[in-house]
Amino acid sequence: MAKDRLGTPKKTDVHIALLRGINLTTHNRLPMAGLVTTFEQAGCRHVQTYIQSGNVIFEAQPELARQIPGIISKAITRQFGLEISLVTRTAAELRTIVRANPFQRSGADERLLHVAFLADSPAADRVAGLDPDRSPPDEYVVRGREIYLRCPNGVARSKLTNAYFDSKLATICTIRNWKTTLKLLALAGG
Repeated sequence: MAKDRLGTPKKTDVHIALLRGINLTTHNRLPMAGLVTTFEQAGCRHVQTYIQSGNVIFEAQPELARQIPGIISKAITRQFGLEISLVTRTAAELRTIVRANPFQRSGADERLLHVAFLADSPAADRVAGLDPDRSPPDEYVVRGREIYLRCPNGVARSKLTNAYFDSKLATICTIRNWKTTLKLLALAGG
């Protein structure tokens, strides 16, 4: 555990960083070992990745964790020449997100479920401006900084995309399937 100048242990929390748009094709290739090193150089501890699509579990003090999206995005640009956005959540937040999924509670097939993690809470008028009929039979529910998705035809065929939500909600989002979300929670100690 990290200590302050007086030798008193500082509190660290487990966090999850969700990078957007890496290693999906031949574009935006980012080695996971390099990503781990980038987080460690930023001051994070116990850094681990899950699959190749930009999921990072790490420990950091709260004040550092708040700065991680900006620090890591800049470091990735500097080190790898990529413009990558990322969103973070604490393990406790992720646990709450998992419990709050309205589609899971209604018994939906988990293979159809996804979560869009937003960088910021959207304004109520922007949420009201979303089109509920944009991509039938897909459904979504916005709760705080998350959008819960149920996509019966698969997320790849859905018109409920990062670009759509980014433009309508004036923030950045990244989407994870339900299986990945649950695995990240397990890895984060949830």
